[in-house]
Amino acid sequence: MKSDLICVGAIGGAYGVQGEVRLKSFTSEPTAIAEYAPLYTEDQTREFDLVLTGRVKKGLSARMSGIVSKEEADALKGTDLFVPRDRLPSLPDDEFYHTDLVGLTVYDTGGALLGEVRSVQNHGASDLLEIDGPGLKTTALLPFTRAAVPTVDLAAGKIIADPPEGLLPDAP
Repeated sequence: MKSDLICVGAIGGAYGVQGEVRLKSFTSEPTAIAEYAPLYTEDQTREFDLVLTGRVKKGLSARMSGIVSKEEADALKGTDLFVPRDRLPSLPDDEFYHTDLVGLTVYDTGGALLGEVRSVQNHGASDLLEIDGPGLKTTALLPFTRAAVPTVDLAAGKIIADPPEGLLPDAP
């Protein structure tokens, strides 16, 4: 496992003029982000207590300690929020934190190197692994399903993938 900190949300900017923020939660149940407070910036120079105040388009509204004006809230727009890994629940064997998948080496079922996971994306339907590899002209998006990704071995730092036919046309 890579990091002791896991990103659980991001500040989207000010919500109103009283220092409330728009908050994007990356937890499976969005309001659960409040259960993990205090939240930290990635460099851990700032710590925030959190009180959710409502739902807004594409997120939540919240009061965060130390933010009392619209200008302070706007200055933190785009700031990712983290918690120590040990504050998060253990996951079942077939679930993973996105941060643990990034950087894993991807091989096909025959052992050929396909590339490395650059990011995990979700555009509404399911998670996709963005793969960048030596034989690829551009990155490829691999569905993160049991059929396409039968094995994830975090200890060995690798993924065994069985990509759908034609998904990686430029692969060796």
